[in-house]
Amino acid sequence: MRSAKLKATDRLILALDVDDDREALGLVAELKDAVGLFKVGHQLFTAYGPDIVRRITASGGRVFLDLKYHDIPNTVAKASAEAVKLGVSIFNVHALGGLDMMKAAADSAKETAEKYGLPRPVVLAVTVLTSMDQRGLQRELKITRPLRREVCHLAKLAQRAGLDGVVASPQEIKMLRRSVRGAFVVLTPGVRPAWAGKDDQKRTMTPAEAVAAGADYLVIGRPVLKAEDRRAAVEKILEEIGQ
Repeated sequence: MRSAKLKATDRLILALDVDDDREALGLVAELKDAVGLFKVGHQLFTAYGPDIVRRITASGGRVFLDLKYHDIPNTVAKASAEAVKLGVSIFNVHALGGLDMMKAAADSAKETAEKYGLPRPVVLAVTVLTSMDQRGLQRELKITRPLRREVCHLAKLAQRAGLDGVVASPQEIKMLRRSVRGAFVVLTPGVRPAWAGKDDQKRTMTPAEAVAAGADYLVIGRPVLKAEDRRAAVEKILEEIGQ
């Protein structure tokens, strides 16, 4: 089951995969009325730390903190608490950390939000990175289960742990909607408009295809960041989604 119906602008997450805080904050100022959230990942967070999240939220942007926590349960629980206190709207963990780790993240987010009277972020689990394909999964990671079955297994494990949903390739969305019952958020990277290149993503769809398949949120970075006119690129994507 999909989450509550979202407007096109609410669905769109712009990946702030840039190496300069001024550029990141400039994008927020320019596009916060056109996109729902801004993704802060390893690059920007490593360069500027939690302060960049505070600066984005202070300027009116909502943040998806994409750090894919993957550690022992106690460490992930503490990191999750800090994410709540930072005021992020969504954050994620890596499903391969296991049931106990994911449950620790979910419980910590809930408890911290209640303790401080803060909104509880949506907590998601990363299943299989969109840069990974079947060959890489089997040859490099020695996971013999077919890729789609692995994604489904990890999604069900995440739901069992109390997480709100998953980060998954657009090509797995329909399968997840058939396999995972109840309210379950699907956030998908690997989204590429027809007019943009795939870069290093291997399992992709266009924005319209991903929404039609059942995605709640779409992460788009380079097609916007590399555009000569970034607002025009965002507007073109929103028009393509058509909601």
